[in-house]
Amino acid sequence: MAWQQVPSQGFPGVGGGYDPRYGPQPGMQQPQTGGPGPGVSNPFNNVLYGASSGILGTYLGNSKEYVQSNVSRYFATHDVQYYFQVNDQYVKNKLKVVLFPFLHKGPWTRIPEQVAGGLKYKPPRHDINAPDLYLPLMAFSTYIVLCGFTLGIAGKFTPDVISGLFTKAVLGWTVETILLKSALFALGSSDAPLLDMVAYGGYSFIGLSASVLASMVWSYAYYLALPWTSLCMANFLVRTMKRLLFAEARSYDRDSTRQHYLLLLIGVAQFPLFYWLVRVR
Repeated sequence: MAWQQVPSQGFPGVGGGYDPRYGPQPGMQQPQTGGPGPGVSNPFNNVLYGASSGILGTYLGNSKEYVQSNVSRYFATHDVQYYFQVNDQYVKNKLKVVLFPFLHKGPWTRIPEQVAGGLKYKPPRHDINAPDLYLPLMAFSTYIVLCGFTLGIAGKFTPDVISGLFTKAVLGWTVETILLKSALFALGSSDAPLLDMVAYGGYSFIGLSASVLASMVWSYAYYLALPWTSLCMANFLVRTMKRLLFAEARSYDRDSTRQHYLLLLIGVAQFPLFYWLVRVR
């Protein structure tokens, strides 16, 4: 059998050429590309990259410093933890005050205490009249869940209904907060912290949850629970606004007709607001 000689140009080290086992060999020309290779530096690209990196880095750095400074300043002047210092006894008593304010025989003023740097009000667990954010947030969540169950019972529940309920509830809470803050400012006081107004506006969801629950138990109970909870919330907010003005701001004028009308507006506004938020079907 005759042996055939294998050409040497296909193997490495022997002439030029290409062998699939070893890749391009010495002496073989590489295909030309339209631009510089990855290892070739382009001065124009370097200038653009350096300029964009510098601008972006400066912008992000300034934004980060701005956010950190403003957030730190906000939490330094607003003790958020204060609004969550609650206990079981406070929760029970606060629910009674919100749902049955006519039965509250104690004072509506808050209890101050002397601390380093001036006066400070006692936290909710030591003062029934102190605002908190625990109950509003829990009532807000309960309201969303109960409304979802109500729509489910009626056969109108869809995957997007929770998002719509959440948006509606947040909008109602915002309207309530703006109403209280604007009325307080118009009545001659703007010293009350914004979180206080957020807390007082959020107490509406306690009555709203009670109304929705009553309508689930008995359909006709809706016509009894809604007026009662609206009236109770109106009474609670009017007394609270009077306390803020008369006891804390000390700028409340009993003979001012304008101030009486603004307080009346706060109370009357609870009825259409409650009706809008409770009506979910």
